[in-house]
Amino acid sequence: MTKIQNYINGKYQNPIADGWLDNYCPATGEVYGQIPDSSKEDVELAVTAAKEAFGGWSNTPIDDRSKILIKIADLIEENLEQFAEAESKDNGKPISLALSVDIPRAASNFRFFGNAITQFASESHESVGQNAINYTLRKPIGVVGCISPWNLPLYLFTWKIAPAIAAGNCVVAKPSEVTPMTAYLLGDICTKAGLPKGVLNIVHGLGTTTGQAIVEHPHIKAISFTGGTKTGAHIAKVAAPMFKKLSLELGGKNPNIIFADCDYDEMLKTTVRSSFANQGQICLCGSRIFVEKSIYEKFKTDFIKEVSKLKVSYPSDVKANLGALVSKEQSQKVLDYVEIAKNEGGKILFGGEKAEIVGFENGYYMQPTIIEVDSNKCRINQEEVFGPVVTLMSFDSEEEVLKMANDVKYGLSATLWTNDLKRTMRMTNQLETGIVWVNTWMMRDLRTPFGGVKASGVGREGGFEALRFFTEPKNVCIKY
Repeated sequence: MTKIQNYINGKYQNPIADGWLDNYCPATGEVYGQIPDSSKEDVELAVTAAKEAFGGWSNTPIDDRSKILIKIADLIEENLEQFAEAESKDNGKPISLALSVDIPRAASNFRFFGNAITQFASESHESVGQNAINYTLRKPIGVVGCISPWNLPLYLFTWKIAPAIAAGNCVVAKPSEVTPMTAYLLGDICTKAGLPKGVLNIVHGLGTTTGQAIVEHPHIKAISFTGGTKTGAHIAKVAAPMFKKLSLELGGKNPNIIFADCDYDEMLKTTVRSSFANQGQICLCGSRIFVEKSIYEKFKTDFIKEVSKLKVSYPSDVKANLGALVSKEQSQKVLDYVEIAKNEGGKILFGGEKAEIVGFENGYYMQPTIIEVDSNKCRINQEEVFGPVVTLMSFDSEEEVLKMANDVKYGLSATLWTNDLKRTMRMTNQLETGIVWVNTWMMRDLRTPFGGVKASGVGREGGFEALRFFTEPKNVCIKY
C-alpha cells in the first residue's frame, strides 16, 4: 500500500487533519495507495511557505532560475522509467505511451521554459520630440495556483508549474486526486535540483475542498486550471470577483474534417491515432469525424478495419495500443454515452462495450468505438465524452461541413485533411477553434500559443504566452 504525502516548504508531510483518500489502479480496479485529503489548513500552510519564499526567488538571477529548471528536466529524464511506470499504474495508460510521450514531454516543459525565460524580453518606446522613453517591466505576480487534470498527469502539471516558477513566482499546485503519483515524485526531484524551499508546494486532495481552498485564497493572485468546462465556470465565478488572473483550459469536441483530395493513407493512419490515443482521453482528440461523401464508404470500411487491429490490454503489455480508462466513474460515463447515442439513432459500427482482459477482469477497459450518426445535433456530437468513442458523418460541401464543425459550444482544435491550398486558407480562417492542424495531428511546437475559444476556455498557454500570463506588465515613463 503506497501512501504519499504533500510537498510543502521543501519537505514531505502528512495532511494536518490526517485525512486520507483511496487511490485506485485502473488496470485492476483495486486500491493500491492512499493520498492526503488536504484541508484549507494544508493550503494555508503551502501559501505561507510560498509567500515567504517569493522575495528570494523573484530576485534570483534569471540564469540561476534557468539552471535549476534545466536540472529538473535532466533529473526527470534520468528517472524516466520510474516516472513512466508510476504514470502508467496511476492512469491506466500503456507504459509505452508514458515512456515515449508523457514523461519526456514533462522534462521538455522544464527545459523549454528554463531556456525561454532567458529570452523573454519586454518593450521600450522612444517618444520622439517629447524627450521621453517608455519601457515595460514584466514582474512576477507572487503566489499562483496551478490545478491540473488526470488525463496527462505530469505532462500538464509541469506545463503550468514550469513557466510559473521560471517567471519568478511561487506556486501552490494541486494535481488530480485520481492521478497524484508522478506529482508526488516530482517533489523529490525539485529538492535534488536545488529549487529553494517554498517555491513549489504540492497539495493533494479533492477539487471541492483542496482545489476550492486554492481558488478562493486571497493571497493567491492567479489561477491556471485545466479540466472540465463546468469546473472552469465555477472557478471563474469564484475568482473573477477577487480580480485574480485566470487561465482556463477546458473541454473540446473537435472536428476531424476529411476531403477526398487528401493523402489518404497518411490521413487514415493519423485518424486512428487522433481518435483513440490515450484511450481517447485527450482534449484534442478528433471525436467528430466528417468525411466527404465521395470517399465516405471507403473510409468507413478502411477505418473499421484499422481500428479492429488495435489491442486493448493491461498497461505493462508492450503491444497494448489502448490501456484502461482512468476510473470506474469515467468508464461508466463513456458507456452511458454509447447508450445515449444508440437511443438517438446512432449505429454502432465497431466496439461499444467493455473489453475483458484475462487476469484484469476488474479493470476499466473499453473497446475503441465507432458510431455512425446522421445529425450533428445529437448529444454524442455535442457533449464531451472523453473516452475511446468517435462518430462518423458524411458531407457534400465545404460550406456544409464548416457549419457542422462550428455548430458546437466548444472551440479547442480542429483537424483538416486536404491538399487544396485555397480551401485550407479559407477554412483555417473560418474554423472557430484556437488550434487547427492541417494534414497532421498533435504536432506541437512549445513556442506556439495553446488554448481554445467559446466553452473551451480563456487565455493561452505555451511559449511567451505562458510567461506573459505569469507576469504583470508595469510601464515606466521617463522624461529626460
